[in-house]
Amino acid sequence: MNPPNESDHAVVEQWWVASLGNLLVWARLRVLPSGRAEVFSAEGETLRYDDEDSAHTALLDAEFRAFDGLDEDDAAMLGFDLVSITPPDAENDEELVPLMTEKLVGHD
Repeated sequence: MNPPNESDHAVVEQWWVASLGNLLVWARLRVLPSGRAEVFSAEGETLRYDDEDSAHTALLDAEFRAFDGLDEDDAAMLGFDLVSITPPDAENDEELVPLMTEKLVGHD
């Protein structure tokens, strides 16, 4: 069993999404009590940033959008129906990795 660490006690957790062709790619942003931020990527990497703004900038530069800020028009531009998509959920990060990309239905 791993000892608890700061990542287990995020004060903010936010999902971000990007569309790459017929794939939807997720990223999870966590802001830690220290103010530092971590982004868990679809490759299973945890990228660390000095603060939330730096993490936002990196995600936006990579063409991700905050999932909780999307409306139906935004979702349509990304190629999906907002009501049919939810962020991935798993017991731990290892189980989360295969869920971090999903094929968009009807985009062959």
